[in-house]
Amino acid sequence: MKKGYNVIVSGVGGQGIILASELLALAAMEAGYDVKKSEVHGMSQRGGDVVSHVRFSQKVYSPLIEQGTCDLILAFEKAEALRYLHYLKPENGVVIMNDLEIIPLPVTAGQDTYPQNIEETIKKYANLVVVDAIGKANELGNSRVANTIMLGVASKFFDIPEDIWIKVITNRVPKKTVEINKKAFELGRKIELDF
Repeated sequence: MKKGYNVIVSGVGGQGIILASELLALAAMEAGYDVKKSEVHGMSQRGGDVVSHVRFSQKVYSPLIEQGTCDLILAFEKAEALRYLHYLKPENGVVIMNDLEIIPLPVTAGQDTYPQNIEETIKKYANLVVVDAIGKANELGNSRVANTIMLGVASKFFDIPEDIWIKVITNRVPKKTVEINKKAFELGRKIELDF
């Protein structure tokens, strides 16, 4: 049987975290895995953090990932990558991080500080891939497909054929965005891994 995976998808409300985790879960199911997914998005509409756990293997009994067992963190914002770092496996864990800082309200109000040296901290514990997903999405003409670009990068780590990803994207995203989402996904798959 194919290897199983534990994946955390994290970010800030409005970045497409739920859609990306849903596409991942659907692709894994199409590839024949047993899949469980859980998400927390309580304050997401106000720019709060959003996290989704996606687990797929021959058999999965719980949707929640235990600390220290996550294979890959797909983070759409830098501080959100750091927030879930303790879930990562101690060896060979991967963080794919969007090169984006969204300053939360408590920091703007002077009540807190934004974490410093995030990339250096993550590199101490994980293999790190930094992606300028917003810049690449803007090159395609739509910043809202940054999530699909990030998913394209992540897809290279899973034993799921590309045609399954394209099928799932085609069937799940809004019809008027199918073509740009397919382009975004393919662009993500072409991004070089730098570790």
